[in-house]
Amino acid sequence: EVQLQASGGGLGQAGGSLRLSCAASGFTFDALDIGWFRQAPGKEPEGVSCIKSSSGTPLYRDSVKGRFSIVSDNAKNMLYLQMNNLKPEDTAVYYCSATKMRLCGLGWGLTYEYSGQGTLVTVSS
Repeated sequence: EVQLQASGGGLGQAGGSLRLSCAASGFTFDALDIGWFRQAPGKEPEGVSCIKSSSGTPLYRDSVKGRFSIVSDNAKNMLYLQMNNLKPEDTAVYYCSATKMRLCGLGWGLTYEYSGQGTLVTVSS
């Protein structure tokens, strides 16, 4: 059974940093694409960053390029999202998701079939 649990959210200041963690179980990172998503109040979920299982290539949506970094620890089955230079528009519930369908890179509006509970990130200006 695929399980995902995000943690590490909290209150950050604009220009500051936060690191999110995702504990994954029931699969290995070379089998499923995995990524971080976020949902801001009143908005649809959107992909933030993902890792292609076939190559290990990380991808980022334009608004977080150069600020966020996705890292996987295959030995521990942990996924991280280092968020630097935070902006108020980064405020959202962040969660990790996984997919068998190789969706990483096919569009940031796509959602994956496995998702965990999210963690709230609030960025103050």
